[in-house]
Amino acid sequence: MTRSIFITGTDTGVGKTVVTAGLVRLAADRGQRVVGLKPVASGAVRTPEGLRNEDAMALAAAGNVPLPYGLINPFCFEPAIAPHLAATDAGVRLPVSDLLEWYGRASGDADLACVEGAGGWRVPLHPEGFLSDLPEQLGMGVILVVGLRLGCLNHARLTAEAIARAGRCSLLGWIGNCIDPGFARLDDNLATLDRLLGAPALAILPLLEAPVAGVVAGHLARPALLRALDLAAPARN
Repeated sequence: MTRSIFITGTDTGVGKTVVTAGLVRLAADRGQRVVGLKPVASGAVRTPEGLRNEDAMALAAAGNVPLPYGLINPFCFEPAIAPHLAATDAGVRLPVSDLLEWYGRASGDADLACVEGAGGWRVPLHPEGFLSDLPEQLGMGVILVVGLRLGCLNHARLTAEAIARAGRCSLLGWIGNCIDPGFARLDDNLATLDRLLGAPALAILPLLEAPVAGVVAGHLARPALLRALDLAAPARN
């Protein structure tokens, strides 16, 4: 049975893709069949093969289960705006039932599926509902990426509260991502996040000049994270 992890963030631009691609590479390096999935993405370029989103392409490159692009990122929109607005403009509906059906097809051949959200936890769908309905209905474990910058304490706590209220999801832990080199009192803020979130810090990513999947995987290979993903020992063939 495929294990599934949903990766959400405190906001947009906090490094969800960097973390998700790193998690995918880490699992692949430890002998897992793993896919990185991006159900909804806005902000894409036109190619001869169709619209392509940079984040989804990064997840595809990190995984080791070949999938067509349409299974990695079934809903892709060109303008870099809120996904529900992009879907409305394109005349596309985003019902959670379609996402559930897609997930079953996309994850079937994998040991582990790492599903990256869009923006924060409660990103709306079109015409109703939220992207978080997908992990809630599937009962996925959730990893929260905290962009370490001013304001992250409030955003992180509110997100953790929303995940807890969902009932069917569990917050496996959080990953801090240093995105602001001028962020003051880093250690004090990390201690505060530990207290506010009530979930383990799985890893802290430093400010990286080249946040490629292999480099990020090395920073993520910490005992707490390996336990959370059930990767404490490499899979045997």
